[in-house]
This record gives sequence, structure tokens and C-alpha cells, in this order.
Amino acid sequence: MKLTTKGKYGLYAMLYLARHEGEGPQSLTSMESLGVQPDYLEQLLGTLRRGGLVTTVRGAQGGYQLSRPSDQITVGDVITAAEGPVNLSECLSDEESCVRATNCASRKAWVYLSRQINRVLDSVTLYDVITGQMDEPEEALTSVPSLLQREAHT
Repeated sequence: MKLTTKGKYGLYAMLYLARHEGEGPQSLTSMESLGVQPDYLEQLLGTLRRGGLVTTVRGAQGGYQLSRPSDQITVGDVITAAEGPVNLSECLSDEESCVRATNCASRKAWVYLSRQINRVLDSVTLYDVITGQMDEPEEALTSVPSLLQREAHT
């Protein structure tokens, strides 16, 4: 799975806003350092606003700001708002089109892996990222092969 520019630049914008949390609304001009075209950034911020992650303030001192504290917004929130739910296989989003969906070991693996990825994305907040407080889930990564074997047999 590879994120599109929506997810990538959406996260850039949200991290920018998190770094400037408490400084008031940030204008598009102030976000030029992100290297994102202003029209595209404005479109992304609109998507994030509709996703409940950003608020806008009108006027000369207006701009964009986080809708809630950075320690209450996860990377998963941003990716979901920008791109939609993270699923590693098309069969997870369109179960009805697959005749093997109810008895498919491969699908069970995709379900399990997608859940694990979403669990990690939902456990890391913007605050964690900007302060470098992310823990590497090494224990979880080393146990994935055995967990997949268990999932395939259930």
C-alpha cells in the first residue's frame, strides 16, 4: 500500500498546524514551507475541515488551526480524513464482489494486517510525532508471522 499525495501532504499540513498550536490560525502563505501548491493545500485543508480535524477563521488574521489539541488527533484520523479507510486489499472494501470472501484465508490475512496497521496509525498522535515520542512496536513486528498463522487457521 502506498499513500497518495492527499495523505502525505495532509499529514504535512496537520503537523505544521500542530507545531504552531496555540499561536492562532495559520495562513496558507505561512504554510509555503511545506512545498505544496497553495490551491492544492487549500483543497486538502478543506477536506481535513470536513473531516473534523481543522477549523477555519475568517478575516485578516484568519487561517487554519487544529480543531482539537494535537495529542487528541491521530495519524489515523488524518489519513482516514484525507484518503478514506486504510485497507490493504480491495476485497476488504467490496466484500460482496468476491465469491470467496466468506472462506478465503488470504482475505483473513488482509483483514488482520489492515487492522494492525490501523491500530498503529490510531495509536500515534500528532503530538507524538512532533515531539518524537513514538515507540517502535518491535515486539508487535516480531510476532506478526506467528499471529498470521493463527489467523489463517481460524
